[in-house]
Amino acid sequence: MKNGRGKLQLKPRNPKETLLRLFGYFKFNKFLFFGGILFIILSSLSQIAANGMLSPIIDSLVEDQDKGLFIKYILIMVAMVLSIGVSQYIGNLSMARLAQRTIHRIREDMFSVMERLPLAYFDRHSHGELMSTFTNDVDMLNQSLEQSVAQVIISVVTVLGTFIMMIYISPLLTLVVVFMLVVMLFATRFVGKRSAKYFRNQQGQLADMNGYVEEMMTGQKVVKVFNYEERAIDDFTDRNEELRKASTNASTFGVMLMPLMGNLSYILYGLVAMFGAFLVIQGRVSIGNIAAFLQFTRSISRPITMVSNQLNTLLAALAGAERIFNIIDEEEETDEGDVELVEDCTGKRGLCWRVPKDDGDYDLVPLRGHIAFENVDFGYLPGQRILKNVSLYAKPGQKIAFVGSTGAGKTTITNLINRFYEINEGTIYYDGIDIRRIRKHDLRSTMSIVLQDVHLFEGTVADNIRYGRLDATDEEVKEAAKLANAHYFIKHLPDGYDTYLEADAENLSQGERQLLSIARAAVANPTILILDEATSSVDTRTEKLISEGMNKLMEGRTTFVIAHRLSTVRDADAIMVLEQGEIIERGDHDDLMEQKGRYYALNTGAIELK
Repeated sequence: MKNGRGKLQLKPRNPKETLLRLFGYFKFNKFLFFGGILFIILSSLSQIAANGMLSPIIDSLVEDQDKGLFIKYILIMVAMVLSIGVSQYIGNLSMARLAQRTIHRIREDMFSVMERLPLAYFDRHSHGELMSTFTNDVDMLNQSLEQSVAQVIISVVTVLGTFIMMIYISPLLTLVVVFMLVVMLFATRFVGKRSAKYFRNQQGQLADMNGYVEEMMTGQKVVKVFNYEERAIDDFTDRNEELRKASTNASTFGVMLMPLMGNLSYILYGLVAMFGAFLVIQGRVSIGNIAAFLQFTRSISRPITMVSNQLNTLLAALAGAERIFNIIDEEEETDEGDVELVEDCTGKRGLCWRVPKDDGDYDLVPLRGHIAFENVDFGYLPGQRILKNVSLYAKPGQKIAFVGSTGAGKTTITNLINRFYEINEGTIYYDGIDIRRIRKHDLRSTMSIVLQDVHLFEGTVADNIRYGRLDATDEEVKEAAKLANAHYFIKHLPDGYDTYLEADAENLSQGERQLLSIARAAVANPTILILDEATSSVDTRTEKLISEGMNKLMEGRTTFVIAHRLSTVRDADAIMVLEQGEIIERGDHDDLMEQKGRYYALNTGAIELK
């Protein structure tokens, strides 16, 4: 998500809550979670024990001079080393599988919620922002679950266990270690603060550049037609340079931490060796004790450095997890409808609306396709009105056209018929039933839309047509294609109906894509048809094919047409002229021409339709 200034939120607002919720996903794989932790702890304890074995091994040779005891201790140490290898492998494998299964479930939850979100959500969030959450944030979280969780556990167990062993061997030397660790922590904090600052800046610049690249890729036709290539390259160069600077600063402090910690650990090692030598001379500790203590000294600084390096990644992963959970927590599209579509009736296509009554009984209302708006007000944002007191009706089988300037409210009306948005005031009736009472799935199953901007999916031609009704047979798919005038060009494709289409069917012409969208609408056999006229950017022959296909599709169906060219709606039963969200004129072509109002002016060229 973004903050008030539009910048990507790179720090978690509530890390504790996010972490607890993330761990909540582990309940689905308890065996992997607890098993992984158990083996990781076992490997850490085995490592501590193996380091501690240096003391009896050395003392058995130097002080006891007992070869049998020496061999015994060596065998014990070998067993511990083998335990380290086996437990590390099983622990890391368990955590890796746990991470993959957790991310798998999170992706499913995200996508399931996204498919149920209202269109208003996508109006407020860019595609690039959502894609960044689905890819970058999920990948960062996956990396942290696979590596960081195990490393944090190892570090905590190693530090605590090593401190206990150090205190047991020599409390005095442990004070020297504590003093140096405090110095190391202050140094880590100093470098880490600056590293975190530049790392967050780097992530922000990377998100900005990725968004720009995606925008340029999707808008490549516009870029080329307006000769924007050089400007785009210059803009990208500027963004790339900002990313380079941010990355350089982040890397500078990032690579500084390891050498700094390494040098401080050498100083610590030297101090322990010197003080330890004095203690050995005084006879307070053995040579084996000092050897083991030195090994503990080397191992205790490593996990602290490890966690310091992982801190920025962990914070970024938690911030990403918050964005993921924000999507999952979004309020899904609600549907409180109690009216459903049932079969074996006398209505259109043998269907009826089953309308429950207060007494527990129900009425059966035939599906006909009658739409009526009564004093409808609507705005996409609070306090904003796009439609103002709109009233209209469409009898079954009528063709209603909407004419008006861009932003007049034509598309908004069709969006409300589908219940993509809920109205603020007034009522919309479908066959005399308040549309808000009808279940959205049943409502939309009686409708089809042919948009000006066709979106086809990656898959076969038949699959794309069948998208209109997933249970359509191959024969029904062909009949729909014939009705849409698409059968001729389909059968001449390399594999006919089995021809594989690339994303958005770039291997087809715009006219062919439009014919497929008409076939997709036809196979659904809709009662209500919504057409966003789409013949303005194709050749004359294809325009004729598309118009014929749409005319066949409109026969016997209640049709709403968003008119971009007035010549295509002259045969409409009623034409609604909209301006600024209000219907200012209505009637058929002849009536409106006689009124000599705005429609007349648009037809005669006195004003232009924009």
